[in-house]
Amino acid sequence: MTRLGHLSTEGARPERAEIDRLPTAELVRLMNEDDQAVALAIADAQAQIAAAIDAIVPRLQRGGRLIYVGAGTAGRLGVLDASECGPTFNADNVVGYIAGGPGAVSTATESAEDDPNGALADLADLTQDDVVVGISASGRTPYVLGAVEHARQRQALTVGLSCNADAPLSQAADHAIEVLVGPEFVAGSTRLKAGTAQKLVLNMLSTLTMVRLGKTYGNLMVDVRVTNEKLRDRATRIVEQVTGASRDEAARALEAAQDDAKVAAVMLRANVSADEARTRLDTTHGHLRKALGE
Repeated sequence: MTRLGHLSTEGARPERAEIDRLPTAELVRLMNEDDQAVALAIADAQAQIAAAIDAIVPRLQRGGRLIYVGAGTAGRLGVLDASECGPTFNADNVVGYIAGGPGAVSTATESAEDDPNGALADLADLTQDDVVVGISASGRTPYVLGAVEHARQRQALTVGLSCNADAPLSQAADHAIEVLVGPEFVAGSTRLKAGTAQKLVLNMLSTLTMVRLGKTYGNLMVDVRVTNEKLRDRATRIVEQVTGASRDEAARALEAAQDDAKVAAVMLRANVSADEARTRLDTTHGHLRKALGE
């Protein structure tokens, strides 16, 4: 039987030994106190996170994918972050795989994490331009380690995100990100601080990679995918903000641009057709600021 008691994420804190006796208001205060420590732990890993992002960007510029692999909570967080990149950044090159397959997102399939070959079928078409991010609070999940080792054999870039120091995952990956959140409020329940830390780091990896790829103009999500009325309103407001046009002008340009906010912005700022606006964006690899000559 594997022994994991030495891992900080598995530790039991003596000062929390009688939380079941405390009033609810005190429990809320203590959990909030714990959560505040997560941001501080991430601050200590900022250099690791930045180095990983700077390594990820060139791979995606060459057409690679950002691929998350994890089990349990870690896997669900990877799938969540990947699924949100499509509508936010019009990006289909961020993918999440979870041990046990898609059904494990909503139904726990915890035994699947023990299979080191579990992700190999999903990663069969890996190229050296892809990036595999292994996510594991313990840093020793066999499913994740197997995926990262396979990715390195295929010369893909690898990143290991864990919540324990000197984790096997850190040794296996090209870039290690260790966010040391310490023992959980409920001992071993890594959906708590560790899960929060993983979610925040994945936010950074995907969002800041997309910023570097020109998927934003300043802090505006100019590559937003317009799929409903809320997002159409957001895209229209973005075009207004970038160009200074009226709402009606922005809406007409967005319609002519087939709901592409970047194209609409170039049309209005440069007074060109939609086709010319697309050509300008193509020459700048989609960077709106460059297409506007800024």
